[in-house]
Amino acid sequence: MCRWAAYLGEAVFLEDIVTAPCHSLIAQSHCAQEAKSPTNGDGFGLAWYGERPEPGLYRDILPAWSDPNLKSLCRQIKSGLFLAHVRASTGGATSRMNCHPFISGNWSFMHNGQIGGFEKIRRALENSLSDAVFDQREGTTDSELFFLLMIDEGLAEDPQGAVSRATARVIEASRRAGLELALKLTAAFSDGHALYAVRYASDAHAPTLYTSVRNGGRCIVSEPFDREGGDWQAIPPASFVTITDDGMAIRPFVPASARLALVV
Repeated sequence: MCRWAAYLGEAVFLEDIVTAPCHSLIAQSHCAQEAKSPTNGDGFGLAWYGERPEPGLYRDILPAWSDPNLKSLCRQIKSGLFLAHVRASTGGATSRMNCHPFISGNWSFMHNGQIGGFEKIRRALENSLSDAVFDQREGTTDSELFFLLMIDEGLAEDPQGAVSRATARVIEASRRAGLELALKLTAAFSDGHALYAVRYASDAHAPTLYTSVRNGGRCIVSEPFDREGGDWQAIPPASFVTITDDGMAIRPFVPASARLALVV
C-alpha cells in the first residue's frame, strides 16, 4: 500500500518533510517499514497551498526516488499546508490521473488503503454519484472514487460526517453485492485551512497513522520519517483527526450505517 505525509503550521520548505529526513517519503518509496509492500514505485504527488485558495498540484508516474524534478520542487516550494504521497497500486493503471493527491476546488485528498472487491461494486458506487460530482472523475482508482463520494456527501459542510456517510455507501454496496466487507481507509485531506485524517478498517488491521509536532507545525504521516529523537504519537484505529492552527482533536470514527444500526 501507499505512504504519505501531510503538514500544517508555519511555512516550511517541502523538503524538510518530504525529502530531507533520514526515512523520508523518498526513502519510504523504496524501503517502507510499516507497509504491506516495502516498495511504493507507482508514481507520486504533491498538493500544496499558498496565496490562492486552490492547491498547487504536481503528480507523475516515475518512482519518487528517480525524479529529480520532485527534489527540486521540494527544495524551492515553501508552504504552511501540504500533502505528499508515494503510490503502490492496489488497482488502476499507473497514470498521472491515478496518482494522489486528488483535488476538487479548494479540497485535496490522499489515501492509503483499498476497497476490497472494488471492481464488483465500482459501477454501483459511480452510478450513485450526482451528475456534477461524477463529471469530476478523471482516473480509475477506488481512492479517487471515495473522495468523490465524500464530496457528494457534503464534505464542505461536514468533513467527518461526509467520510462517515461515504464509508456507509461502500459498506452498503459491498453488502448488496454479496461481498465480505474488506475496507481499509487511512486518508488525509484539507480545505486549505484545516488538515483532516481518518484511520479506519473493517477488520482489526487499519493502516498505520502517526502524528508529531515538527518545524513549528504538526505532521501527520502513514509512517514516521525519523526513528530517533522523534516524538511520534500513534493514532488509534477508528479515529478521526482534525488539525488546525489552534491544535489537534482526535474523535472516534464510526461509519454512518453502523451508527444507525446501534440506534435501532
